[in-house]
Amino acid sequence: MLVRVWDAPTRLFHWALAFCFVGLVVTSQVGGMAMVWHFRFGYGVLTLLLFRMVWGLLGGHWSRFSTFVPSPSGLWRYLQGRGQAPECVGHNPLGALSVLAMLLFLFMQVASGLMSDDEIATAGPLVRLVSSSWVSNATYYHKDIGKLIVLGLVVLHLAAIAFHHFRKQENLVKPMITGDKSLASLAQGARDGWPERRRATLIFLLCAAAVSSAVIALNG
Repeated sequence: MLVRVWDAPTRLFHWALAFCFVGLVVTSQVGGMAMVWHFRFGYGVLTLLLFRMVWGLLGGHWSRFSTFVPSPSGLWRYLQGRGQAPECVGHNPLGALSVLAMLLFLFMQVASGLMSDDEIATAGPLVRLVSSSWVSNATYYHKDIGKLIVLGLVVLHLAAIAFHHFRKQENLVKPMITGDKSLASLAQGARDGWPERRRATLIFLLCAAAVSSAVIALNG
């Protein structure tokens, strides 16, 4: 039976984040005037991350952190091949850990970017508010360590999708487009009506306003 697992706000968040990530990678490689857009994509990612933090508390059933953050026992069962069906309706325990890691390291990448300075023409809005040692460390992390970690997590994410598709005959992409999963047993579906979507829109606009106000104040 088809069960609504991913609500529309979660799906839009996922694809918007993917779009911004590609934009960040491309603009970082182009450099020059493209760095203006690099920062804009970065602010977009920060807005999306703030939204996801709130939506992880107020969103659809399977989008909430309380439903997909695995317990140690649940993770151990899954690694032993004894995972229970309710634990894998949304993200399976291993996938949930990868999602949390992605959110954490994306936030660290954005935060370090706000404090980075290439000493040529581009500096983050927080550079003038922190010490030179913070700027130096943040720049090094952002350009070398953090970038490699995030790229590694993305590659791991894509590899997991391919593994599930070819080895387990499970399409993980389609549910993130349609929102629905075909399940053998009955499971609670996520609420995905217009009231939830209006609430998500309001939350996103508030997050965007908070980021925009902070950027304007820091650059002012």
